[in-house]
Order: sequence, then C-alpha cells, then structure tokens
Amino acid sequence: MARKTANDDPLAPLTLAVGQEDLLLDRAVQQVVAAARAADADTDVRDLSSDQLQPGTLAELTSPSLFAERKVVVVRNAQDLSADTIKDVKAYLGAPVEEITLVLLHAGGAKGKGLLDAARKAGAREVACPKMTKPADRLSFVRSEFRALGRSATPEACQALVDSIGSDLRELASAVSQLTADIEGTIDEAIVGRYYTGRAEASSFTVADRAVEGRAAEALEALRWSLSTGVAPVLITSALAQAVRAIGKLSSARGGRPADLARELGMPPWKIDRVRQQMRGWTPDGVAAALTAVAAADAGVKGGGDDPEYALEKAVVAIARAARSRR
Repeated sequence: MARKTANDDPLAPLTLAVGQEDLLLDRAVQQVVAAARAADADTDVRDLSSDQLQPGTLAELTSPSLFAERKVVVVRNAQDLSADTIKDVKAYLGAPVEEITLVLLHAGGAKGKGLLDAARKAGAREVACPKMTKPADRLSFVRSEFRALGRSATPEACQALVDSIGSDLRELASAVSQLTADIEGTIDEAIVGRYYTGRAEASSFTVADRAVEGRAAEALEALRWSLSTGVAPVLITSALAQAVRAIGKLSSARGGRPADLARELGMPPWKIDRVRQQMRGWTPDGVAAALTAVAAADAGVKGGGDDPEYALEKAVVAIARAARSRR
C-alpha cells in the first residue's frame, strides 16, 4: 500500500509519488485531484507525460491567472525529463505558486535522482508507491483494501484471493470492491472460492495443494485446467516447490504454537495450520523424493525436456505418491 510522509496534506504545493506500482501512483494523483476539486470544483487539471513537459512549459502552466483559479499539474515519469526541463522544475520548487499543486511521479532509483533530491529538500509531501513483488506484500495490500472499506475478511479469504487473482493490484482491488459490495458480514474462503472458482482452479497453488495432500486425480485435473487457461508451467513448478519445502520445514521444526512457528519459519500462522494438515502422510524420504521430482520438472519446463506438460504431470504424481508414504 502507498506510504505517506508526515506532511499528509494533499493540497501541499508539491506531492512527490515515488515508485513503480501503477495503481498506487494513480491513487496518489486521484487523491490530490479529489482534494483540489473539493476545495474548488472548477480546478484545472493538467496531466502530462515527461515528453510533454518541455522547457518553458511549466512556466506557462503556472503563470498567474486573472481568475486566480486552482490548478493541479501532474508530471508522469519525472525521472525522464530533459536536463533543461529539470532546471525549470527545480527553479519552480524554490518559489511555488499559490493555488497550484504540482504532482511529480518518479520511478525512484538513480535516474533523475537530482530532481528527486531537490523535491525532497523543498519539503515535498511524499507518497511511496513501491512495486509489490512479494506475495506477502500483496497479501498485506488485500487486507488493507478490506480495512479501508470498513469490512473484515478472514486470513484464509485474503490468501485465497491473492492465490486466485495473482499479482495484478488493479484486479485485486477490483475483486475486494466487488466482494464488499455483494456480501454482507465477514468474507471467508468459501465466498472467495464461489466468486473466483474458475480463477482458483487455474491457480498454480491449487495444483500444489492437491498434490501435497496426496490427491493425485484432483491435482492432475487442476494442472490440466491451469495449463489450458494459460498459467505458465514455471509458476506451477514454483508453487510445487514452495508447498513441498513448507512441509519439509514444518516437519523438521520443533513443536510449538502456530505464532511461534510462524516467526521461526517465516510463514503466517494460518499457513502453519494448513501445512500441518497436509503433512500427515509425509516422511523425510518422501520430502526428499518430492523435491527431486520438482527439480526434474523445473528442468523439464525450462528447456531440459521436450514436453513440459508431461514433466509437470510426472512431478504431480510423484508428489502425491510421496504424500501417502506413511499411509
């Protein structure tokens, strides 16, 4: 989720949105525009790409108006501005115009760092919009979306939504909005499954869950559905590896409360409970055999074999067989 600095007034003379998560960048802009139009319904909004802001353009946009109208000037991809335009922006930062809010969207990083530093030195209101590459970050995002809408969802429901939808934050936000609009009360895993059953069946995590539970036929069915709907084979091998490793970690860990084990193993407490249920038929030899099968499948889907689908089917069957080694 976007993180803000202490200066959280969206009508501050300068807002600096830093990061590469498009949804969060757009929300940073929308917040400023909404605040400006709440103060003045006739606010003029100019939304420009870096190549549209040429030397002299900012001076034209921020020149005093006879009508003293409120204005929001948005500059996207500010790290790509030309050197001459950056000089214009830095000069403006030293003497911002009243009733005008400048919003700079910057990817962060080394490119255009001078402008980034200058904006911060000028006391910009900063909104961090980092790319969410980790599943845990997306899970936190979903939870925050439910909280922002004043609704509650179980941890399992949040995880099921991430597993079903994937990494696209816009789709995740849309799914949360739809669920909260349609469902009263707490949203649980069953509700998510009912709404997104097609997506969930296509999920690589569904394939992995059924395999480590020893349910070979269901795992193969989920695998074929996943591949038919375009799920990348490499994502399936990754999910299989994560599921088997989780069982190996938990089986070798000392007993304890889910919260304690969660801290030790780096898993959320609810996942500890799920893995405990999945690991009942496993032995250390079974875990080793399953990891070997996953490694072979990974090589097969990355060019080491002629038929990636067959490589995945072999791995799923081997994992399901390993899951039943104690039964």
